[in-house]
Amino acid sequence: MSINTVSTTPFPGQRPGTSGLRKKVSVFQQAHYLENFVQSVFDTLGDCAGKTLVLGGDGRFHNREAVQTILRMAAAHGFAKVLVGQGGILSTPAVSCVIRKHGALGGIVLSASHNPGGPDGDFGIKYNISNGGPAPESVTEAVYQRTESITEYRISDAADIDLQKIGATRIEAMDVEVIDSVADYAELMQQLFDFDAIRKLFAGGFRMCFDGMHAVSGPYAKAIFEGQLGAPAGSVINAVPLEDFGGHHPDPNPVNAAQLIDIMAADDAPDFGAASDGDGDRNMILGRKFDVTPSDSLAVLAAHATLAPGYRAGLKGIARSMPTSQAADRVAQALGIPAFETPTGWKFFGNLLDAGKATLCGEESYGTGSDHIREKDGVWAVLFWLNLLAATGKSVEALVSEHWQRFGRNYYSRHDYEGVDTHAANELMASLRIKLAPMKGQDLGHYVVDFADDFEYKDPVDGSVSQQQGVRIVMTNGSRIVFRLSGTGTEGATLRVYLERYEADPEFHHLPTQQALYPLILIAEQVAGIADWTGRAHPTVTT
Repeated sequence: MSINTVSTTPFPGQRPGTSGLRKKVSVFQQAHYLENFVQSVFDTLGDCAGKTLVLGGDGRFHNREAVQTILRMAAAHGFAKVLVGQGGILSTPAVSCVIRKHGALGGIVLSASHNPGGPDGDFGIKYNISNGGPAPESVTEAVYQRTESITEYRISDAADIDLQKIGATRIEAMDVEVIDSVADYAELMQQLFDFDAIRKLFAGGFRMCFDGMHAVSGPYAKAIFEGQLGAPAGSVINAVPLEDFGGHHPDPNPVNAAQLIDIMAADDAPDFGAASDGDGDRNMILGRKFDVTPSDSLAVLAAHATLAPGYRAGLKGIARSMPTSQAADRVAQALGIPAFETPTGWKFFGNLLDAGKATLCGEESYGTGSDHIREKDGVWAVLFWLNLLAATGKSVEALVSEHWQRFGRNYYSRHDYEGVDTHAANELMASLRIKLAPMKGQDLGHYVVDFADDFEYKDPVDGSVSQQQGVRIVMTNGSRIVFRLSGTGTEGATLRVYLERYEADPEFHHLPTQQALYPLILIAEQVAGIADWTGRAHPTVTT
């Protein structure tokens, strides 16, 4: 074995988005493309002698090849050890867990999350720091600047290692340990939740269906739900990770998880349904013929958190992304704890968690988590719900309906316009920003505008400021319309329109969501001119 220095030139556009660098597989397959980015990460980190790196991905197409390349580059950079998941598989929450448990310098996650996989699909890479969370903007910007000037990278010429064989091997002077992908994560879950109570729940005839979507959470769900908790065999469907996710879009929402939706809508439906996404950090929760919005899920978990052993001491605070509904804020107020509103992107929660200001965090995009790691966590959320169901003996629908009775209901929906021309999407947002200042006090149908702005966030821990994080139109009764361009796609732009209406009166808690929000939908079109800018009369996906 020897270490080679390879000359290279920069690739344009290697700036990480909200969750790392995501591009088409064909882009990552270009000679030097992955290597340039990885070397830029390592150059930003500096001397890594004696340090440990965690490495794994969601199993999508190109995952194994990328793992082997990164192992050889880590050896060339001087890492002492790399912990890599068996088969190159580690869910994003598991990467965070392993980083924290083993005191690693950081980790590399190979995933494009909920984006499609396969040879014609997407691939992604991001770096997580020593707290287990995504690298902050100061790090990702430094990485990007390095990609703009890189001239060479270093890599060992060692042969590929056997990723299926658990145990230790070496590349150059670096130890490589292939670890059980599930073990450390499952151990942490046992510390947080009442596994005995959940076992009794299943022993009493309780039934669930978890859709692994042929993505990374399947092995975790099989090992924990069926293996450790005694859920009946077959409770986990689509459990085997496939490089193309079975040809499906591994995004756990009512559109893409249609099989699960149909199962839970049947007359003989299981008591509980759930799904996770490509890299295992998102979750969708369902009762029998009953859907739970991510915003409501966060609020219900917060309201009942002390029923789970890991949260028996209570919550320090609750944090949510700005577009997420304000349901959790009402719980925080009732508990007498702080509520934080951050930009979209899990990295913004990291400082709050590290500083002990928040315990639970959530995003409307089916992401929920806590201070146990520094990522959102799909299987964790499902276990939390199982713990609540076991502790209360109530159904999913009963828990949510009782929550609305106590706190009121926040009707909520997100309308996605995918693959929009990027220039048109940017122009739409620019035209909105021009209209903001004079909107205060305007009558818009049944609503009066309280304020309209472009959300800016000042981090209460380090004072950093993030600007232009989404256009908000907030009404005097608390209803909201939010416009934002997503940073997670790889083709064109995705315009997300978030709609929220608060309803205190229980008589109006069971309206169809789109009907309840219809006046706000009309206002959103009227103000933004979505059809004119995008050429779309309707959203691509409504959740």
